[in-house]
Amino acid sequence: MSVLNNSEVKHFLLIGIPGLEYAHTWISIPIFLMYLIAITGNCIIVFVIKTEPSLHEPMYYFLTMLAVSDMGLSFSSLPTMFRIFFLNAMGISPNACFAQEFFIHGFTVMESSVLLIMSLDRFLAIHNPLRYSSILTGSRVAKMGLMLAFRSTALVLPFPFTLRRLKYCQKNLLSHSYCLHQDVMKLACTDNKVNFIYGFFVALCTMLDFALIVVSYLLILKTVLSIASLAERLKALNTCVSHICAVLIFYVPIITLAAIHRFAKHKSPLVVILIADMFLLVPPLMNPIVYCIKTRQIREKVLGKMVNLCMRKDLMI
Repeated sequence: MSVLNNSEVKHFLLIGIPGLEYAHTWISIPIFLMYLIAITGNCIIVFVIKTEPSLHEPMYYFLTMLAVSDMGLSFSSLPTMFRIFFLNAMGISPNACFAQEFFIHGFTVMESSVLLIMSLDRFLAIHNPLRYSSILTGSRVAKMGLMLAFRSTALVLPFPFTLRRLKYCQKNLLSHSYCLHQDVMKLACTDNKVNFIYGFFVALCTMLDFALIVVSYLLILKTVLSIASLAERLKALNTCVSHICAVLIFYVPIITLAAIHRFAKHKSPLVVILIADMFLLVPPLMNPIVYCIKTRQIREKVLGKMVNLCMRKDLMI
């Protein structure tokens, strides 16, 4: 059933960067370089973990899930970002818009869930290192991955269906470079109370993940402070640095955007759009960089693969 049967609006209009429309082509260059680096970096992370038996451990399996979530976010927003900044094409059909917001919200929830599981992984590794491997077996990690994928899909699956039942009359201008559930439902000229309540519930689930991550780190801190040796304390905390960076990179834009919408009386559309774009661009870009820099095992294996590749090219020449 086509959404156009119950909708007067035949397409929605996305927005680039207000006031800089004339420079969209130039702006597209750094944006797509960021996409290229993000997708390449996450592919390298997945490839290295898959091909290196020494990295077949729970921590790195969860890192693979994070990389897949990041690639999902990148591929979900790439089509509209490309059309807006490179082709200057702002229009998007309702069905395409609903599909995009499903994937963006789905991978967002999945990334939030993976970050939560990774914090629990760090707690187990520090609190009970002797039983860590026996608790987080390969089969349990695989089941957890499937549960995360199911949770993410189940939570956001109602979004496109609840949006399709709404009627869209005159307004069709969205406020971002991609489709979001809360953005689309505001354009409806019929009652969107169900969308608002369910959207708020999904947002609460994401914030619950963040709250549980904070609790995990409070327990980690309590465990670390009980260690007698200062060197061992620092060593334990150092294993958490990469994950803390990933949590901050993911949640800071979300919390900042929510605070601006809630408390700012005269918010700048430019600031809101830039923060919203950062939310989809920065985590997939920075997570592989952070983990390569801060995780010695990943860094050594990536450099080793690159050296081997260069040597093979030299031998072919």
